[in-house]
Amino acid sequence: MENPSPRPASGKILVVDDEPQIRKFLRISLGAHGYEILEAPRGEEGIARCATEQPDLVILDLGLPDLDGQEVIVRIREWSDVPILVLSVRAGEDEKVRALNQGAYDYVTKPFGIAELLARVRVGLRRPALDAAPPVVRAGDIVIDLPAHAVTRAGTPLKLSKKEFDILRLLVLNAGRVLTHQYLLREVWGPAQAGETHYLRVYVGHLRHKLGDAPENPRYIITEPGVGYRFAAPES
Repeated sequence: MENPSPRPASGKILVVDDEPQIRKFLRISLGAHGYEILEAPRGEEGIARCATEQPDLVILDLGLPDLDGQEVIVRIREWSDVPILVLSVRAGEDEKVRALNQGAYDYVTKPFGIAELLARVRVGLRRPALDAAPPVVRAGDIVIDLPAHAVTRAGTPLKLSKKEFDILRLLVLNAGRVLTHQYLLREVWGPAQAGETHYLRVYVGHLRHKLGDAPENPRYIITEPGVGYRFAAPES
């Protein structure tokens, strides 16, 4: 008796790879199993398409012409929990460990077999979805574009330092939740500065000023005395 053919799969997969033949092979092979395939030949385009198209899974090469794939993982992980499967010729253990630590869920080296890749894709698509902030967050007249690292106020771009943006990103990704002084300091400055709360007060003050947030009656960054800060729940 013949084995029944597998049921068609479903899901939207973004392939970020600069090799046209690899993209074509994956488009045909994965498409034949029912997946919708999106393509991006460069890292920046991959990040942008991940934000606008919101795929169910990303297959990512590390050797991209504009950004290293490791940086792409970090950039996407700033605002999204989409499963990322690395597909690369880099076979070193350090490279694999780094990618997994950055937030990839699996790592396949080239050349690869399509049966193995399909199995790992299915594993990624079975991972439970986590609640994540939308790529673009609106709160009052403030618009925060997480993938682009851009913030505008009433349509005017704001110039935020890297640490100011990192603080704002953490608050936005945890909107409505109180983040302690120690947590913010550890995440933005590192463990060695976890007790330096004056750093945080200064940067939050600068950030509030740029957002037009009055310290005595803030609309966005709310102080929880003696504990930390929270971002007022934004519009979806």
